[in-house]
Amino acid sequence: MNIQIIINSLYTSSLYALFGSGFLIIFITARFFHFAHAVVFTSGAYFTFYFHKLIGFPLYISIPIAIALAALLGCLMESLVYRPLRQRGSSPMVMLLASLGMYIVLQNCISMFFGDDTKSIRTGVVKEGLPVFGARITPIQIIIIAVSIVLVVLVAIWLKKSRMGKAMRAVASDAELAKISGIDSDRVILWTFAIGSALAGVAGILVAMDVDMTPTMGMNALMMGVVAVIIGGVGSIPGVALGALLLGMAQHLGVWKISSQWQDAIAFIILFLFLLIRPRGFMGRKVKKVSV
Repeated sequence: MNIQIIINSLYTSSLYALFGSGFLIIFITARFFHFAHAVVFTSGAYFTFYFHKLIGFPLYISIPIAIALAALLGCLMESLVYRPLRQRGSSPMVMLLASLGMYIVLQNCISMFFGDDTKSIRTGVVKEGLPVFGARITPIQIIIIAVSIVLVVLVAIWLKKSRMGKAMRAVASDAELAKISGIDSDRVILWTFAIGSALAGVAGILVAMDVDMTPTMGMNALMMGVVAVIIGGVGSIPGVALGALLLGMAQHLGVWKISSQWQDAIAFIILFLFLLIRPRGFMGRKVKKVSV
């Protein structure tokens, strides 16, 4: 296999896994499709652009501020919209529609404030990638792969070992039983949104540092991240990583053998096959409640 395909697949897969991990921990805890996760991803990039390019802060200051604001945005969505709906007993479908509405409104706010043209937070001249066994990889791509892998591993460890991670898994398993056991479900869900949104913000910043950004960039990330979650197995961070790797490899092999126009189609063909043959994914387990 071409070494360049392997490198490109690893790069793409690491981003899918990072975004998918943030989406997954929110989905399994809150039990609905958080469509607005896509705009949180976009916000990370645009917050960085605002503080770095418009305000003039150094990049090493702009990035932490942007990540914190992306996490805050997720928390505000949970506190101001999702929690009141959940307290009223709203169905997952209602939560989904609310999430879709927030995505549309916030995406249009980004377009109105920053414009629809492509923006960049990259600094310096674009240089040729470093040679690796006959292939090429840029320094920023190496950073993206390393940061994504480290963060996904840390999230997996956090879920398994930390007190909050165990509480989150308890709420995901049975929210009512967790509440009876003394776990504050609302607090746990709020923390989950903060962490999941921070991961989405980081992913958005990493993408923007490599290939620039537009207000609609979050939609493709959402689609690919969700596909990675489903084929990897809902409920498993290692499964998401495995699903992201399979998805990335399949897409780049398809581009190599067929055409780049088939990249998104390949993702949904794989999704369709998994839904037919193995709906729980590689490492998924049966969930107790069905959610949209």
